[in-house]
Amino acid sequence: MGVEEYFYAHTIAGQPPEKWQFLEVHLREVAELAAEFASAYDAAEWAYCAGLWHDVGKYQREFQERLRGSGLSVEHSGAGAALAHMRDKLNGLILAFAIAGHHAGLANPIENDAGFPSPLEKRLEQNRKVLQKLLSTIPSEIQNRPFPILPPRLRPDPGFKQSPEEMKRTTELWVRFVFSALVDADRLNTEAFVEPSRPLLRGRFSAIKDLRKALDTFVQKKSHAKNKGSVAVNAARMSVLQQCREAAKCERGLFSLTAPTGSGKTLSSMSFALRHAERWGHRRIIVVIPYTSIIEQNAKEYADALGDQNVVEHHSNLDPEQQKREKGEELTARLELAAENWDAPVVVTTTVQFFESLFSNNPSRCRKLHNIADSVIILDEVQTLPPGFLLSITDILTELSLHYGCSVVLSTATPPALAGRESFPQGLRNVRPIVRNSDVLSVQLQRVEYSWPNLDSPPKSWPSLANEMSDHSQFLAIVHRRQDARLLAWELIKIVPHDSVFHLSALMCPQHRSDVLVRIKERLAKGIQCRLISTQLVEAGVDVDFPVVYRCLGGVDSIVQAGGRCNREGRHERGTVFVFRALTSPPPGTPRRALHVTEALLREYSGQLNLTATETFDKYFRMLYAAEDLDTKRIQVQRQGFNFASVARDFRLIEDGYSVPIVVPYGESLDRLASIRRNGPTRETLRGIQRFVVNIYRDALSHLRQAGAVEEVSEELFTLAGPFHKQYDPVYGLLIDEKLTADPEALIC
Repeated sequence: MGVEEYFYAHTIAGQPPEKWQFLEVHLREVAELAAEFASAYDAAEWAYCAGLWHDVGKYQREFQERLRGSGLSVEHSGAGAALAHMRDKLNGLILAFAIAGHHAGLANPIENDAGFPSPLEKRLEQNRKVLQKLLSTIPSEIQNRPFPILPPRLRPDPGFKQSPEEMKRTTELWVRFVFSALVDADRLNTEAFVEPSRPLLRGRFSAIKDLRKALDTFVQKKSHAKNKGSVAVNAARMSVLQQCREAAKCERGLFSLTAPTGSGKTLSSMSFALRHAERWGHRRIIVVIPYTSIIEQNAKEYADALGDQNVVEHHSNLDPEQQKREKGEELTARLELAAENWDAPVVVTTTVQFFESLFSNNPSRCRKLHNIADSVIILDEVQTLPPGFLLSITDILTELSLHYGCSVVLSTATPPALAGRESFPQGLRNVRPIVRNSDVLSVQLQRVEYSWPNLDSPPKSWPSLANEMSDHSQFLAIVHRRQDARLLAWELIKIVPHDSVFHLSALMCPQHRSDVLVRIKERLAKGIQCRLISTQLVEAGVDVDFPVVYRCLGGVDSIVQAGGRCNREGRHERGTVFVFRALTSPPPGTPRRALHVTEALLREYSGQLNLTATETFDKYFRMLYAAEDLDTKRIQVQRQGFNFASVARDFRLIEDGYSVPIVVPYGESLDRLASIRRNGPTRETLRGIQRFVVNIYRDALSHLRQAGAVEEVSEELFTLAGPFHKQYDPVYGLLIDEKLTADPEALIC
């Protein structure tokens, strides 16, 4: 044959065709790799067929001419979908979804919205004729590969009580995992051919057994060092650690780690996970944390224990430039590659990244899903999950446990909100507690007293509250809103030394907040005056220890989290948490309903709540969930209809499109902006600038633009205009009024 009669999958710039990748080689190699990935969840044969058929559209002469520079736009993924559907009209749809979407994303079957991939039905219709023309060209051993048989979980079983709707959702998730194996295999094979140096940076991680030994050594050294906690706190931490190690022997499944804040859950949960993984063959540990404000501190502790090279962080605040300075270019490149598909023994990520990936239709986000199988998943602070998505979340977690070899740990300071019970029948079933008698442990570790407000008395004004707080040289005050934090801090600096007052809110960029926390911890350690006014971003897991905490009345779970920042190390006989009624209400939605539930409980229990009793939290979550729609976007119904694109659009733990990032003049931000202006934005530079942005609402952006206060650096990347740099305050962050008016000048405080 002449060279021109061969079919190719990929070219190499500047190389003749004989150096290109043969199409049949690509198909077979992708099929083998996808099958290897999917073997963890009984989908090897399905993933093999998906890989074998995913690019048969490249057998089109028009596509081969495109490779030779014709400039033609040739759609190639639909032909493989049509082949799968031709081979099996019903079950072939499973492969058709995956194959048709491996570039454009998983589509809806029929309905279509603007911006969505073309519906699968339309893609199949368009590609049937294309496929017919190719049948004489596609090698027979490829197109006639035996069609796989459905695995047991997707076959109706009279002995297994699963409704038709549940069966559809089980199948829908299985399609996502087949899709994931295909996408990752395709991209890895293409990468190996086009950029052969990149695969050399992948892998090279320590074994789970070695990581378990490293953690044991780290924990032992830490326990022998001079410990900052009291004898009682250290004894409780050791008890939690030992119980975690013992529970690791239990078979795979669902677990709860309920222990008070400050009881060492960060390292104890990892000790459980590594021992459990070693015993039962789990491939990796995935730690899921709700807030970026604490993800870096936890990831650093894991990296210190297990080695930088074994811990992959995947979150928006990660700064590539800082990573390169601290870890070197090669290790940074290795970790960035591992973040693409979570091919690492320990992954630390956010709640948003984890769950939105599981419900995504985007190939890049779904690429990692197959590596979630056979993992130990630690869900930190599970009570922070938004109630409006709980039905779909608990459904997915159940599936991961039943069918994908996962063990899930619900880690929380309060009884797990996701556990099934009479008042929450859709919750997780058969959740095994790791810590026995958590109520007793809560009493033993009770380091604070709570002072509750009189609900019949009016709220205190900011000046009177500041005056009361000024009696304490070190305290933390947590308020509902960003403007509340600023107003209270302004009142406080009128009566105490200015340099003793600190402020934290989301109107400060992440780097600014990190720097302030460093200064706060230094002052607390030295016993220097330190008065912190903050929004709720500080209360979930941030490692600070104040003798006194003021917390505005809100949800019971939030008050407990605030209490975890008080007398954390047990240095004082008792810390005090003053719960006060604020002049303002929490934001609408769940936070406001949580406040109303707490008020109702206070009235029921004569103004006092026992925050060491399981009964308190059972009643609180029962009342909270009774007032909530637990599937606000009807995700479950959409999943039953295999509307992948619609599910991806609607499953947003943080609403998309309502906020926009503004780069503020802090630290290195202006130098980085100058580089972006000179060289244009890249994925790396845009990621690096995230540490210097503040997110504001789009209508606020509109008013700021009218005032001439912002300029657009690149698409959807804005910064404060030079004359308005003073609007970013070194203490309070971005000075912008939360209550927008039609007058642009009213925005600038």
